[in-house]
Amino acid sequence: QRQQMSNSSSITHFLLLAFADTWEMQLLHFWLFLGIYLAALLGNGLIITVIACDHRLHTPMYFFLLNLSLLDLGSISTSIPKAMANSLWDTISYAGCAAQVFLVIFFTSAELYLITIMAYDRYIAICKPLHYGTLLGSRACVHMAAAAWGSGFLYALLHTANTFSLPVCHDNAVDQFFCEIPQILKLSCSDAYLREVGLIAFSAYVGFVCFVFIVVSYVQIFRAVLRIPSQRGRHKAFSTCLPHLAVVSLFVSTGMFAYLKPPSISSPSLDLVVAVLYSVGPPAVNPLIYSMRSQELQAAVCKLVT
Repeated sequence: QRQQMSNSSSITHFLLLAFADTWEMQLLHFWLFLGIYLAALLGNGLIITVIACDHRLHTPMYFFLLNLSLLDLGSISTSIPKAMANSLWDTISYAGCAAQVFLVIFFTSAELYLITIMAYDRYIAICKPLHYGTLLGSRACVHMAAAAWGSGFLYALLHTANTFSLPVCHDNAVDQFFCEIPQILKLSCSDAYLREVGLIAFSAYVGFVCFVFIVVSYVQIFRAVLRIPSQRGRHKAFSTCLPHLAVVSLFVSTGMFAYLKPPSISSPSLDLVVAVLYSVGPPAVNPLIYSMRSQELQAAVCKLVT
């Protein structure tokens, strides 16, 4: 089924890595992914609906959470439906692969920028509460969210155009359950792939800057929280930050392990498991993290469903 190619123009499809060799296991993976996908759709969909409908949740924190849920919905819809189909048919068209690469980068990078903005939101709320309404007015929030979405779009466009302009001449088998740039680059036979490696290095730098900004913000937040005299006040202040901190930890830890793990422990099966964790974990778990920790959100959900 593999195709030996002389150039990328003759490729019509890519072969994706199958989760299992037996039909029964493939079917099991299909139903497992379907369950995770429906849970993520329900969780994120509920958060979007509740925040949009309840005027008490029309605050900067919940506005950014609504955007996060939209990105999570897009992210998991890019990888999971194809992974379900991949459990039964392990091919994807050339155009479909390019679209998937674009959407994965778009949603992932926009989410990184958004959780960085959310760290700034928590920093202003805890460290400069008197300036919260001024620094994070509705117009400023819309501009910041638009910047996150717009930057993700341009960034994904640049990566996708650069990657798929490279000639592919090894074969058409991608060692992953969805199309991602490192696996596509392995199929390239051109020295021009160094351009994309340079872009990936720049991406790592941008990601590191965002991570440092989040860490510095939380150092300032913890210092401010510890200065609050009452234990109840400290607990209340910290509890507003805990969901975001958990979301950041999940996003960063899965992404870092996926791309920064040493080559000595790398294997196709481990790469597959790690890819599932970082592509499926955050979008599926984020709604649970926020709904469990936010009493306002719980109250709004109860009001909506009753």
